[in-house]
Amino acid sequence: ARQFCDYNVREYSKRRTIDAFKDNKNLTDPSQLSAAFSDGKAQLEVAKRQALVYSLYAPKVKSIMDIKPS
Repeated sequence: ARQFCDYNVREYSKRRTIDAFKDNKNLTDPSQLSAAFSDGKAQLEVAKRQALVYSLYAPKVKSIMDIKPS
């Protein structure tokens, strides 16, 4: 998530990742583990595409969360 330049995409991907790990922490069946891993990789690709689109149409004003105090 740190690689995403947009704050919203960064926070969204962190939140989704944490939630997915919590939901899948008790999986033991190899097929379910494989499905969860595949879903995670697909979600990562979605986030990467979303970050690319955001970077193409980035606003000129940064998010207040990205501005570092002087």
